[in-house]
Amino acid sequence: MKLSVQISRGIESLFGTRDENIRLLESGLGVQAVLVDDTLEIEGDEPNAIRAASILEDYAGLVKEGYVFSNGDLNSYLRVVTGDPEVTLRGLVVSGKQRNFGKKALAPKTINQRRYLEAIERNDLVFGIGPAGTGKTYLAVAMGVSALLSKRVTRIILTRPAVEAGEKLGFLPGTIQEKVDPYLRPLYDALYDMLEVDKVEKLLERNVIEVAPIAFMRGRTLNDSFIILDEAQNSTPEQMKMILTRQGFNSKMVVNGDLTQIDLPPGKRSGLLDAADVLRGVEGISFVQFDERDVVRHTLVQKIVKAYERYYENSGAGRQLSLKLGDGQAETPLVPMIDGVSSGVVPAA
Repeated sequence: MKLSVQISRGIESLFGTRDENIRLLESGLGVQAVLVDDTLEIEGDEPNAIRAASILEDYAGLVKEGYVFSNGDLNSYLRVVTGDPEVTLRGLVVSGKQRNFGKKALAPKTINQRRYLEAIERNDLVFGIGPAGTGKTYLAVAMGVSALLSKRVTRIILTRPAVEAGEKLGFLPGTIQEKVDPYLRPLYDALYDMLEVDKVEKLLERNVIEVAPIAFMRGRTLNDSFIILDEAQNSTPEQMKMILTRQGFNSKMVVNGDLTQIDLPPGKRSGLLDAADVLRGVEGISFVQFDERDVVRHTLVQKIVKAYERYYENSGAGRQLSLKLGDGQAETPLVPMIDGVSSGVVPAA
């Protein structure tokens, strides 16, 4: 079957660097696309050709309405819509409307990113679990900055375990803050991306924004705060319980981690894995599971994540990252509950 879709504007962003976006559309749906003047001719099996034409028509309509797509954004959107027949490009773009976070205007690029932001808005405790590059930390910091600027909270607390990623760094020189700062650098990077440098420095000086290792949280009660625990897979069960019980009145907490990158000593159980087991089903707590489709870094990162997943599944190592649902039920990948949906695949909104 052959269909034609007129694309009068936005051809450059539609094709992407070295035609990567069109190649993604072709490989994802098993069709061929040929540009003739300002018209794309789509050829393939009838359902796939109709699906590809629908995506392209959505793109053409959105561009006419003034939407501007960067190459990276469109590539992320196309990965979602070619992989999930229930999702439309228009629905994904429009429902993922831009939000202002300090000097940044961001829009969620995948369904799970949108669900993650919505979960943070609705719940006081949210767990974001998934591979590197899915935006867990970045979006959490963005939501914290938004809450601070709109005066919904009076401070942001950013914390993570000071665990070395498979290296022994020895004794670091300097003050305590200088010793732990290297571990916390990703949190600073996100902050500087959201706010002007001088503003971040002033907020840090006044302790309106506090960046500290998890060990510094013991004994505190964090009221009117937006708390982010990053790299939570490297916390111990005792540390996880301690930080979760620091939450005070009018506070939100976001806990992020990647269970495939645990740097704890052998035999030490991850606090994130423990919390997912203990807190599953507790009202007011939301778990959002990310997967390789949510990776928004270089396209190679998505392939790397998928390759590691296949390797661990084939070697049996993936069984260590599963949870028992109960008597008579099979194992299911962590996390079993995503906003009440007992599946690793998020249904279309």
